[in-house]
Amino acid sequence: MEKLALGCAAVSGFVGVAMGAFAAHGLKGRIDDTLLGVFQTGAHYQLIHALALFGVGLWLARVDSPALRAAAWCFLVGTVIFSGSLYTLALTGVRAWGAVTPIGGVAFLLGWAALAVAAWRS
Repeated sequence: MEKLALGCAAVSGFVGVAMGAFAAHGLKGRIDDTLLGVFQTGAHYQLIHALALFGVGLWLARVDSPALRAAAWCFLVGTVIFSGSLYTLALTGVRAWGAVTPIGGVAFLLGWAALAVAAWRS
């Protein structure tokens, strides 16, 4: 599981940097500032959770724990749903994607809660 978490963290970090650069250089002036901010929020949260997932992967390399595995999956699913929905909303302008975003946010919260449980039990 630790190799999967570390690999996904690396890919997520790469994509997060690419999306941030795309927002700054490819989207600026092409979409309105509000949607640009939405896109940048997706990149920001993706990068934060790429680092969190990397940390979980390192911890998993030392200790296999159901709580750590849950945290890894929650961070990964949260990134796909939260950041993915914000990217899609910004690029399409379809506001309905905003209703999907909180599902990813809940996954992030569950990931942090699982991480706290892992810390408490260690």
